Amino acid sequence: MKQKRFKLHKEAFIHSDQGDHYTSPIYQNLLKSKGLGQSMSRRGNCWDNAPQESFFGHMKDHVKSRDCKNLAELEREIKRYIRYYNHYRYQWGLKKMTPVQYRNHLLSAA
Repeated sequence: MKQKRFKLHKEAFIHSDQGDHYTSPIYQNLLKSKGLGQSMSRRGNCWDNAPQESFFGHMKDHVKSRDCKNLAELEREIKRYIRYYNHYRYQWGLKKMTPVQYRNHLLSAA
């Protein structure tokens, strides 16, 4: 929501599994207040959530949360990894491009 150069599509959705935190009224009201829709994978169907699980699995391998002394350090480490993942980590499923390169490639083709 803080990214100024990249605007979410007016019909953007947040996709998640059906965990307690995603089904809580507090979380759902937060999404509504930000103008975001919500979708959830089918109960017990891991394939619906595979891209998110893959991202978090890789993040857990790279972010050394136990080395962080406080929440601010952990937040910096997570942001560092997200920047690396989006801007520098090439992916076979995206034609050997980073997610940002692939997004820009698709936008230029449209």
